[in-house]
Amino acid sequence: MNNLEKSIKIVLAVAFFLCLLNMPYGYYELVRFAALVGFGILAYDAHKKNNMTLVVVYAALALLFQPFIKIALGRMLWNIVDVVVGLFLLISLIIKRENKS
Repeated sequence: MNNLEKSIKIVLAVAFFLCLLNMPYGYYELVRFAALVGFGILAYDAHKKNNMTLVVVYAALALLFQPFIKIALGRMLWNIVDVVVGLFLLISLIIKRENKS
């Protein structure tokens, strides 16, 4: 795992957990745009490594969080999505580190 991949995962995970707080609406828009770009980069990186499962996961997450066509899930459901995706990103860092050892 390269440093860019690690950085994207950490930044996005922290951003998703911060979404649980009462932030200004602009913050959520910024997170959605950052998630689109970050998951796009992660999908491209997974494609270069021929990991098609992760390509599909990251592409689906990029589409879910994209800021152009809003998906109205309600605050409670978005909070659950943010926590699940944030945990997924952090767990993927831990699993990669353990597999490397």
